[in-house]
Amino acid sequence: MVSTLPEPQIEELKPGIKAPVRETLLTPRFYTTDFDAIAAMDISSQEEELRAMVAEMKADYNRHHFVRNDSFNQSWEHLDSKTRSVFVDFLERSCTSEFSGFLLFKELSRKLKTTKPLLSEVFSLMARDEARHAGFLNKAMSDFNISLDLGYLTKNRTYTFFKPEWIIYAVYLSEKIGYWRYITIYRHLENHPEYQFYPLFQFFESWCQDENRHGDIFTALLRSQRKMWDSWHGKLWAKFFLLTVFVTHSLTVDERADFYESVGLDAREFDRIVVRNTNATAARSFPVVLDVEHPEFFPRVYRCSERNMQLAAIDRTDAPKVVKFLRKLPLMAGIGWDMLRLYLLKSIDAEALRGTVR
Repeated sequence: MVSTLPEPQIEELKPGIKAPVRETLLTPRFYTTDFDAIAAMDISSQEEELRAMVAEMKADYNRHHFVRNDSFNQSWEHLDSKTRSVFVDFLERSCTSEFSGFLLFKELSRKLKTTKPLLSEVFSLMARDEARHAGFLNKAMSDFNISLDLGYLTKNRTYTFFKPEWIIYAVYLSEKIGYWRYITIYRHLENHPEYQFYPLFQFFESWCQDENRHGDIFTALLRSQRKMWDSWHGKLWAKFFLLTVFVTHSLTVDERADFYESVGLDAREFDRIVVRNTNATAARSFPVVLDVEHPEFFPRVYRCSERNMQLAAIDRTDAPKVVKFLRKLPLMAGIGWDMLRLYLLKSIDAEALRGTVR
C-alpha cells in the first residue's frame, strides 16, 4: 500500500498567486549548460533528420489544439477539497516542468543563433511548444483561483548546471516519460470517462505529440554524438540517467498517489506502465537500457520510495535539526545502497538489439 504525503496546503505569495513549492530532489528543476560546447557539436550526421523535424514543427499541426473550449466555462466548486488540492499540485508541477523546458530551449535558441542556426531554430520551435503548454496549464490553475507567477519563478528558482551530454540524456528521457505519462492517463480516461473530472485531460493526446517529437529531436542530437552511444562511459551515463529518472518518477508518483486515485488509477501500476514503456522506447536511442523486469528492480525502487516517505515524515516533525539528521541517516544510507544495487544490475545492450532488427 502506498502511504501518500498529507494533503498539500496552498501557500500564496499574494492573493491568487501560488508560492512555489520548496525545491527538493523531486521537484522539477531549472537547467543551464555550456552553450559554447553545444555550438561546437558536430550534428552533420543527423542534419537531414533535424531539418525534416523543423519542417514538421513549422507546420504546427497542434496550433489549434490548445484553445480552451466551452467545456471550461463552468464552476469547479463541486469538486471536493482533496481532489482540488491534489489536482492543483499536479497542475503546478506540470506547469513548472514545461516552463523550465521553455526557459532552457529559449536560451539555447538565443545563444546558438549565429553559430548553429539550425539548432537555434529547433530550440525556438520547442520553446514555443513548451510556452504553449505552460500557459495552458497556468490558465487551468486560474480556474481554481490560483496561478503561478512565471516571472517570479524565472528569477528565483535555482538553476542546475548540466554538461551538454547530460542535458541530452535528461531532456530526452523527460520528454519520452512525459509522453507515456500523458498518453497513459488519456487512454485510461477514454475507457473510464466517469473519472474525467476536468476538460484538460481531453487535451493530453495532442500534448503527447509535442512530447514525442521533442524526444525524437533529442534522439537525433544523441545519435549525432558517437561518444554518447558507442563508448563505455556513454553506456554508464545512459544507465545512470535511466535509473535516476525512473526512480525519481516512481518516488514522485508514490508521493502523489492521491491524484492518480482521483482519476481512477493505481499509482504503482501507472508507474510500472510508464517506466516499462519509456525504457522500451529508450532502447531505440540509448546504447543500453535497464532490465526493469529483473525481480529486484521494482521492489528496490519502492523500498527507496517508502524510505523517502519516512524522510518526509521526519522533516515534518518539530525535532531539532541534528536529531532529524541522525534519524534520517540510516534511511538515506538505505536509499543509497538500493540505488547502487539497482545500478549494478546487468543492463540490456540496446545497440545489439537494434542490430537484430530486420
